[in-house]
Amino acid sequence: MKSRKMLRALVGVMLCALGFWLALATPYRHQTVVTDAASCRMRVDIIEPLSGTPRGSVLLLHGISANKKIMSYFGQGFSEQGMRVFIPDLPGHGRTAGPFSPARAEACTESFVRELIAVHLLTPDRTVLAGHSMGGAIAIRVASRVPVAGVLAISPAPMRPAHGTSPEMLLFDNPPELKGNALVISGGWEPKSMRDAAQDLAASGGEGATKHVIVSRATHVSLLFDREALRASQDWAAQVLHLEGSARLPSRWPLLGFFAGFSGLLLLTAPFLRELLGKSALTEPTLHGKSARLFLELIASSAAAVLLLRWNNFLRVLHVFEGDYLAGFLLLLGLLLVLLHHKDIHAVFRANPAPAQLRPILKAAVSAFVILFLFSGWFDLTFSAAWLDAARWLRFPAFFLAFLPYHIAEEIVAGPLTSRGPMKRLALTLSMRLMAWGVLLAGIFFLHSGQILLLLLAPYFGFFCLLQRTSMDVVRRETGSAAAAAVFGAILMAGFSLAIFPVA
Repeated sequence: MKSRKMLRALVGVMLCALGFWLALATPYRHQTVVTDAASCRMRVDIIEPLSGTPRGSVLLLHGISANKKIMSYFGQGFSEQGMRVFIPDLPGHGRTAGPFSPARAEACTESFVRELIAVHLLTPDRTVLAGHSMGGAIAIRVASRVPVAGVLAISPAPMRPAHGTSPEMLLFDNPPELKGNALVISGGWEPKSMRDAAQDLAASGGEGATKHVIVSRATHVSLLFDREALRASQDWAAQVLHLEGSARLPSRWPLLGFFAGFSGLLLLTAPFLRELLGKSALTEPTLHGKSARLFLELIASSAAAVLLLRWNNFLRVLHVFEGDYLAGFLLLLGLLLVLLHHKDIHAVFRANPAPAQLRPILKAAVSAFVILFLFSGWFDLTFSAAWLDAARWLRFPAFFLAFLPYHIAEEIVAGPLTSRGPMKRLALTLSMRLMAWGVLLAGIFFLHSGQILLLLLAPYFGFFCLLQRTSMDVVRRETGSAAAAAVFGAILMAGFSLAIFPVA
């Protein structure tokens, strides 16, 4: 057993080292500047061509809840064509301060384009405006007012209520006509409604050549790393800008390096938690709850929380775009479950003296922050900006306190690991979250709450919840403390939410 743990730790360290080497092995000339166009203080990455004078320019815009880092693969691909590439962090995203709103992101982008033209860093007839999702919609809208050589829209956000998209789900309305040359790219594994909306957009093109390309076996996000999508974009840009010769595709070794390092950190997480937490002598009372009743309580409480938020989103004062809605939902849901199970919660906390419970809680909190720093640092270094800035840290205590009641209730109703077994307990807690999230999404469609970002981010929260719940079970096993596991989970949830939602 000891040799197996040592081997696991060694493999984890080797994967982290390999990932670090692969992720940073890049030949591209890169610098980061700050622009203050029209008081929009945005941080911008500039990728220069590897050799020679730039043959054109590309302004590359990320989508909502993304950042300039995640656009690097496409940026490097255009750099291979001899293009100078500008990739900004839009307001409230990445390293650019808020406030964010779709309208402000559009206004700041247009001001930035006009400033680059004014200082002769962009020549309109040698410039492509490109973007993904929200960024694709912004590129189209800005190009309707600032003539450029062409527009590249990668899975653009819908701007018209059609194909099952209701008006309150739109980031923008009043879509402009496509002007000039345009390429619209969709993923074959995207929802049909998004592909149909992209097809309608391409069909609305007026003067110039408009083309719609569907990349098979590609999702909304995987398009940003898809070789076929990038090759289509390079060929189209070469045709629009009359570039001679073919450009090579950038290496995807850095992406492999990210996954290698991420896998290494996952392998190291459980041994790290066991070493730091140590075994606790706390007593856990056995509670017997019926899953059917629990699920009914959960659905009813979730529906009540959605209805209350429909009346008043009281955490809007946090100014986190749609993240304040999620925080309010989990706070209300958690408080309702705590009230329903207050006797069980009292029994659990009464089983051990308060001083004995404090130490594992403190250890769990320290462990959570270390893991948060490690994973967010790795993402920030290799894949996507995830390191929390000052504005997000200021909101961290409020998010932690909002998430804590639900995590306490979840730990109590799930019971100790010995009562159900690790896999059954994991299945129970994940099923609870799935049902709660289902009610939350039902509110989007039937109550027209407009929280579309929660729908778009659902897969990422699902993956996060799987990893978070697994590590919470390690904390519960080592400490025997429901409070320690709840504090641990709430810290990770607060950090993840603040990294992924824009500051509004």
